[in-house]
Amino acid sequence: MSQDLLSSAAWQRIHQFSADKPTPCLIFDLPTLREKYAELERAFPFADIYYAVKANPDEAVIRCLASLGANFDIASIFELQKLQTLGIPAERMSYGNTIKKASDIAFAYEQGLRLFASDCESDIRKLAKFAPGSKVYIRVLTEGSETADWPLSRKFGCQRDMAVELILLARELGLEPYGISFHVGSQQRDISSWDAAIGKVRFIFDQLADAGIQLQMMNMGGGMPAHYKQRQQDIDAYGSAIRRFLEEDFGDTPPRVIIEPGRSLVAEAGVLVSEVVQISTKSQDSLDRWVYLDVGLFGGLIEAIGEAIQYPLRWDREGGEDEEVIIAGPTCDSMDILYEDHRYRLPLNLQEGDRLYWLSTGAYTTSYSSVEFNGIPPLRSYMLGTEE
Repeated sequence: MSQDLLSSAAWQRIHQFSADKPTPCLIFDLPTLREKYAELERAFPFADIYYAVKANPDEAVIRCLASLGANFDIASIFELQKLQTLGIPAERMSYGNTIKKASDIAFAYEQGLRLFASDCESDIRKLAKFAPGSKVYIRVLTEGSETADWPLSRKFGCQRDMAVELILLARELGLEPYGISFHVGSQQRDISSWDAAIGKVRFIFDQLADAGIQLQMMNMGGGMPAHYKQRQQDIDAYGSAIRRFLEEDFGDTPPRVIIEPGRSLVAEAGVLVSEVVQISTKSQDSLDRWVYLDVGLFGGLIEAIGEAIQYPLRWDREGGEDEEVIIAGPTCDSMDILYEDHRYRLPLNLQEGDRLYWLSTGAYTTSYSSVEFNGIPPLRSYMLGTEE
């Protein structure tokens, strides 16, 4: 079946390779990842790319991006250790998680990591004690969560006034006040969200300049979208708009800009292959047809919770009529329903054993997959194009 999110060559590679593979599984196309990275570099020539490892921590993905020149945003010392085993030095990493144990800070510092995010006094004091002299950037709260498909507000970041206080405290404790970060929400559909956030950062820069602190860096986090069931603006539109916002607020002398892409790099390179396990209705008179798959919320599709992310769906069975269905996963948990309010249309002649292909599933599928819920093993993944 043709599709419009992957090149014809990529779709053929994935479809053919998956034909004899047991499901569920993720087929990841590294040539597509290389194309996405090149697109991102063209759209954001003014920014340093720090790949958000949590989006897809597969070693082949990390090796590929490292060879292309990417840096890395890590969320734990375990990600740090994984990168180190692949020969990536700590100097190419940023510890972007604001929630850190003192022992983890000490370990990261011992390994040579010197760039840390923070958003509260307790963390600043731990950084000063266990990572003395390190560069610190403060994450601020931003607006825009209502237009992001996967909001990241409330848990992370602090208000503007507190950010200023934390930078002053960092200087007092011997840390290097380095910059400000924000995240407008994952899968952010409203490009103007970056406008307000960059304006807030400029205000903080000016406040701190008056206090004798010249910040050097703005970390804009992630948020650039992948294409799912509802298409988004292309990455070039995001790059050109954000460049304009930067010029409006900082003129010809912008700070160093860091971006932390995750899903916008890896999502479209992955296709999750699943099998129809069972098709049923709840009564003889019911119009609702339930389609149960061998993968669900706990097997890699957790971002379908609340039907937040709606993945493009393909199948092999051609022709005939289709109808709306409810799609659910295989586990003994009543929460394991993928789509009930948003109805996908599947063929009336769909049969048990048919395969369904979930496009744009290269991000947050294998990394969210449960270890052994109902005894089901984690989602298996295969990498195509490793020889390049």
